[in-house]
Amino acid sequence: MCITLNFSKSSSYAARYPEVPFGLALITGCINSLNPPGFDQYKRKRLRKMRKRETLEKISDRIKIYDRFFNDFGYECPLPRHLKRTINSGFPRYNLMVDAHFMAEMCAGILVAVTDYDRFEGALRLDLAREGEVCQGMGGRKMRTGEGEIILRDEKEIVCVLCQGADEKTRVTENTKNVLFYAYGVPGIDGRYLEDGLTLAAETMKEFGGGMVHTIRVY
Repeated sequence: MCITLNFSKSSSYAARYPEVPFGLALITGCINSLNPPGFDQYKRKRLRKMRKRETLEKISDRIKIYDRFFNDFGYECPLPRHLKRTINSGFPRYNLMVDAHFMAEMCAGILVAVTDYDRFEGALRLDLAREGEVCQGMGGRKMRTGEGEIILRDEKEIVCVLCQGADEKTRVTENTKNVLFYAYGVPGIDGRYLEDGLTLAAETMKEFGGGMVHTIRVY
């Protein structure tokens, strides 16, 4: 099967955030296991590295940048809460794809979404929202955009609102085979951290999900 990943930034987004990175990692032919052999040990090893004092300080600094950006739009950033929980209790266990997403976020100190690539409808475009656009968030939650919010669209509709979350349509399931992780930068976040997080997610899916890394790219 030939897969082509089409992505662009709208002119309005590029004009407002010309130096802000956005990253994509597509891994194909995966198995979304609940807890594959050796995965717990792998997570503990990553957790030890993340908790080292100097590393954790840098992760915390990046998360504070995201937190300020979210606050400017009137939203609570989930990353500080996730970091506190991870420091105290370790990485959560949901399924391989969701767990890889949390590890990428926490180890790199960035914001990452995990999605079923096959559920997108056409090319992806990073854009700025108009006031009052609506999309269905996870669990059927209705999301309504404010003017200028950062969003991701496919050719049919909004699939993610940066400060509000991803949509229900692209949620990963036990049947997901082609998984797309994407990472948002905000002003003050260097693209190399997006690449670090997405590479961790991709390598995790390759090692424990049997997938093939199709794309890792920061725009």
